[in-house]
Amino acid sequence: MMTSASKPVKPTACLVLADGTVFYGKGFGATGQVEAELCFNTAMTGYQEIMTDPSYAGQVVTFTFPHIGNTGVTSEDDETADPVAAGMVVKWDPTEPSNWRATGELTDWLASRNRIGIGGIDTRRLTRAIRQQGAPHVALVHDLDGNFDLETLVAAARGFSGLEGLDLAKEVTCAQSYRWDEMRWAWPDGFPKRSGPGHKVVAIDYGAKRNILRCLASAGCDVTVLPATATTDDVLAHDPDGVFLSNGPGDPAATGAYAVPMIQGVMDARPNMPVFGICLGHQMLALALGAKTVKMNHGHHGANHPVKDFETGKVEITSMNHGFTVDAQTLPEGVTETHVSLFDGSNCGIRVADRPIFSVQYHPEASPGPQDSFYLFERFAAAMEAATETVAGWRTTYL
Repeated sequence: MMTSASKPVKPTACLVLADGTVFYGKGFGATGQVEAELCFNTAMTGYQEIMTDPSYAGQVVTFTFPHIGNTGVTSEDDETADPVAAGMVVKWDPTEPSNWRATGELTDWLASRNRIGIGGIDTRRLTRAIRQQGAPHVALVHDLDGNFDLETLVAAARGFSGLEGLDLAKEVTCAQSYRWDEMRWAWPDGFPKRSGPGHKVVAIDYGAKRNILRCLASAGCDVTVLPATATTDDVLAHDPDGVFLSNGPGDPAATGAYAVPMIQGVMDARPNMPVFGICLGHQMLALALGAKTVKMNHGHHGANHPVKDFETGKVEITSMNHGFTVDAQTLPEGVTETHVSLFDGSNCGIRVADRPIFSVQYHPEASPGPQDSFYLFERFAAAMEAATETVAGWRTTYL
């Protein structure tokens, strides 16, 4: 049975859930229709970074903060060349930008990149439904004439295959390897270039954000990015000082079909080489070590997630974006759980005993979000610096 949220006089867009619930609103950006999983993000800033984060492939994002679009857009905030999220849902229609960095408006930016937005939605009601029922499958449509075939749209939402079993890393990864030397943004010149010698890092691109690569460069790393499908031989051919496993979308078990053998091969060939993973990279490392991953009810998406570090006793406020999690109960002997979410107790970090191999579920590059966790990039650099020392010395000095 279909139910309906408040309906404007002339709706130009609607969001249809697989259970038949319909939300009417005002469309902006591109016209058309898309089917995806629906999630919500609680960040108060960074909508452009969120929309261009490859980890959101296959998802429509509901923004719980109402002021979306008020700072406009700028190419400096793109995490990839184009938006990856399928669409966006907001409370209030985007306004004209009021920010000195803005070079354009959000609505025009979305339209030029074929992404749909819908405004005028009761995002509080929608977010509560996601939390209570799990991330639903939806159809989002923008039609200037307001013509909506609801039965067809419900069928389209129900026909979406979902993210479980779906390998999306292959769709968002780079086509070929490349070097990266751009560092973090700094006033007044923007993004400076790294120069001189550095730790040779191979970064595996499962859907890497530009600001993650910038953080590696800022930590003194000479970064070479390889596609998600890179083999053990591909990685070792670069004779790296360390390997970085990036964020990305989709079901980690599906991506693990080719990523896990590579990671295991690298760890076997170079037992004392530092390996650092975040987000999907964290899950890939856990799978390679023998653990399992599971789909979450509605995932973690936001810039205000408290995480406790068991090894220091400190609590960090972190940025997160994931719909799957590592099952801590399946971690094998010799792998320690280092971090947990204080929201729900889910796993947020692991470390291999006596080896410089570690990963976290959250995003230490914090784009958007707080910068509590940048030290992890420095820890990775320090581990590479100490790689020639004894393993015990590494643990004592850097953990």
